[in-house]
Amino acid sequence: MTELMIRGFDGQLVRPGDDGYDAGRAVWNAIVDRRPALIARCASAADVVAAVRYGRETGLEIGVRCGGHSFLGLPVVEGGLLIDLSGLSSVRVDPGSRRAWVGGGALLGALDVAAQRYGLATTAGNVSHTGVGGLTLGGGIGWLARLHGLSCDNVASYELVTADGDVLRVSETEHPDLFWGLRGGGGNVGVVTEFEFRLHPVGTRALVADVFYRLDDAGTALRGWRDVFEDTPRQATPVARIGRRDEFDGRPVASIGYVWVGDPDEGRRLLASYSDIGRPINTRVRELSYLDLQTGDDEAEGHAMRRYCKGRYLRELPDAAIDAFLAWGNDPYRPGARLTLNGGAIADVPDEESAYSHRDALVEFTTAAGWTDPAEDEARVAAARRYAAGLEPYTSGAYVNTIADEDDDAVRQAYSTDKLARLHHLKCTYDPTNLFHRTL
Repeated sequence: MTELMIRGFDGQLVRPGDDGYDAGRAVWNAIVDRRPALIARCASAADVVAAVRYGRETGLEIGVRCGGHSFLGLPVVEGGLLIDLSGLSSVRVDPGSRRAWVGGGALLGALDVAAQRYGLATTAGNVSHTGVGGLTLGGGIGWLARLHGLSCDNVASYELVTADGDVLRVSETEHPDLFWGLRGGGGNVGVVTEFEFRLHPVGTRALVADVFYRLDDAGTALRGWRDVFEDTPRQATPVARIGRRDEFDGRPVASIGYVWVGDPDEGRRLLASYSDIGRPINTRVRELSYLDLQTGDDEAEGHAMRRYCKGRYLRELPDAAIDAFLAWGNDPYRPGARLTLNGGAIADVPDEESAYSHRDALVEFTTAAGWTDPAEDEARVAAARRYAAGLEPYTSGAYVNTIADEDDDAVRQAYSTDKLARLHHLKCTYDPTNLFHRTL
């Protein structure tokens, strides 16, 4: 282990050649293979302060990691300083006030498990090994978003380490400009070491319903699925998917359905709205615990896979967009995709109240590829881009957490011109030297 010292740092410092270095620089997307000069495994907010000051004083480029789920692998900087927050992983729940205090390095699964002891939850993504910080700072979409808003809408306060090494409490009344920016702005104005979340009584049960169709019949099915949006309760999140399914001998199929959090019997009643839509080849309804719902994609979205994603919002879902979604073809490299209904509590929050944009989106389109052979990188990425390009004429913007292309146009897809100007002003105020530029 390295003998390097950082003044005021009590965590663990790891350099190339030290035990744990390769594991410490590995992130979720296996395409990323960068070698930082130093990994600072922080155990406290004081450690984060010390690491930030060290990076600034030495001129080392800084990356900050929670769960490491960035498609671009932004936390890992070649020759730079990786500030690892995984030691700040505590979760404390007060069921009386329905509050959770969550360390900046905690994973979603830890938050879900702690809150579910009391039948509580807040909006979180659906892969439990995702970092709370990265998800929330980009907005935070999950199965509770239509009912209770985005993850960032449920944050009451943040503990933030600034580029100067100051520790601030940020809330609606304390540093409200930062509070606005941390709600979906990507977190590139500092390091959040603790989140205070509002929790909601959601019970411990869930239901997932999927109705499957051959691709030739799926156009009628998706148009029917679209037609029931207006009558869909907020407790449900409708989802349409396309891809190859093992239960159908690996043939490409499409499905429509929904995820329901709460009493499964209530959720089953919604299935009647789907009973006369098209000519299904199968219907599958599963009752499961909320925790099982939240970990259901963990294996498929596991580490050590090479990854690429294209995501876009659509304010409307015209027939032509449905046709483009279904123009999946037989390309062996074409990734699966899904459409997810937004609206509900997401749209209740006025657009100007947070950096997060596109609250008026009707649906989110996402296509995500995962593979293991580096020789397939170019073909896999190209197939995803070709497929997504077919929907581009109908899109209205992007979700910052699904950006997988490191260019300015991708960021402009995520924020309006006015919001980009406001985020730039925050940078000039709190991080004028752009110390934190590997978080978005």
